[in-house]
Amino acid sequence: MRLLVSLLLLLLVRSAEPRRGQRSRAADKSPAGRVRGRRQFDITARQTQECKEYVEAGEKYLDCQDRQLTSVMQDWPKDIHHLLLASNKIQVLRDNMFSQFTQLKSLDLQQNDISLVEEGAFSGLSQLTTLLLQHNRLKTATEEILLPLPRLAYLRLYDNPWSCHCLLDSLVRLLQVPSNRNLGNYAKCAGPSSLRGQKLKQVNVDSLCDAGKPEKERPKPPPVKEKQQSMCHTYMFPKPLLDCSNKGLSRIPADLPSDIVRMNLSNNSIKHLRPKQFLLSKDLKLLNLSSNSLHHIDTAAFAGLLYLRELDLSNNDLHYFHYGVLEDLYFLRKLSLGGNPWMCDYNIHYLIYWLKHHPGVSYTGLICDEPQEFKGWRVEDYVKTYNGECPKDKQTEGTDTGQGGQGGSDNEVMGTDGEVSGQGANLPRPIQEKPNTFEIIRLS
Repeated sequence: MRLLVSLLLLLLVRSAEPRRGQRSRAADKSPAGRVRGRRQFDITARQTQECKEYVEAGEKYLDCQDRQLTSVMQDWPKDIHHLLLASNKIQVLRDNMFSQFTQLKSLDLQQNDISLVEEGAFSGLSQLTTLLLQHNRLKTATEEILLPLPRLAYLRLYDNPWSCHCLLDSLVRLLQVPSNRNLGNYAKCAGPSSLRGQKLKQVNVDSLCDAGKPEKERPKPPPVKEKQQSMCHTYMFPKPLLDCSNKGLSRIPADLPSDIVRMNLSNNSIKHLRPKQFLLSKDLKLLNLSSNSLHHIDTAAFAGLLYLRELDLSNNDLHYFHYGVLEDLYFLRKLSLGGNPWMCDYNIHYLIYWLKHHPGVSYTGLICDEPQEFKGWRVEDYVKTYNGECPKDKQTEGTDTGQGGQGGSDNEVMGTDGEVSGQGANLPRPIQEKPNTFEIIRLS
């Protein structure tokens, strides 16, 4: 009897074990189990998918701009050369925060909420050449944060509320070393009031520890106007670019960087270009001023732009150029002029004259808008019409002006003496068909 009971109990135990195993496996396959197992994976995958990884000129970029990030992710690629973290929500740069990116050459941290940089934040970045920290909330820092960066060549610190006191002493001294000419340009003191508006590169270092002491009364400096450049975005790779497009600017920003190669000022409300506003940007090769409200360009507005190759003035309110406006653009190769209400009268002749003497410049968009009788005409054709109506001296009939041998390009409109090159065959149809209603009598 006892043996029978024991066998029955043994059978019951064995039959129960698979059921418990089936229940546990079923639980693992339940929706709740799947969510728990995937939760960490989904978060990681989502954040890596938000960033864009690409290769340009043989170097790897990781673009994580405007992703609401508060830190870097440990699963990001380690072999990247350029890390773009602009327009996020990073507040503190912790020690060794970027140490895994040992090949990094540029680090873009502009337009975050950074208020603190720990001394070891940039440890391991021995290859870094460009560090962008502008448009943040930094008040103080020491030179120790830059010691791990032996190759640093470009450092942007402007548009931060720098507190010019003793704690900033070592950083200011480092920035003022003559060989560090591209470190900390345009950064200014926000306080105390006695130093407000002074550039860190120029402030008297010996006065930092005395600044703000109540016993030393100093005259209040004039209020510092907010620089419109603070709204612009600086890119250093692949080529230095200052992007000020769609910022609502009504004038050219002051203190333009001197090392910028391309500048985008399109889609703003700039109406007037004054003399020498680009004088410091001597390396500029591309200038985009399209889709503004430009109606007047002063002579010498482009002074200093010796190497400018592309100029976009399309979609503005230009009627003509004053004499001498283009004389500083020795190496210009492309000129965009479309979308302007060009006035076809005597004032437009300077532009055509300049283009004729610079045949290497390709241009587009020179169409008459006014007066109504010439609306839709090419400006070159209008100038031919203007000259075609003038009587010719019989003594010069049949002679060559010296300009016809160049093939009659669009840029060749008139000779040096004002005659039409190419004779009547190149004139617009209205002039070719105009009957002779005059008899010219030359009196000696």
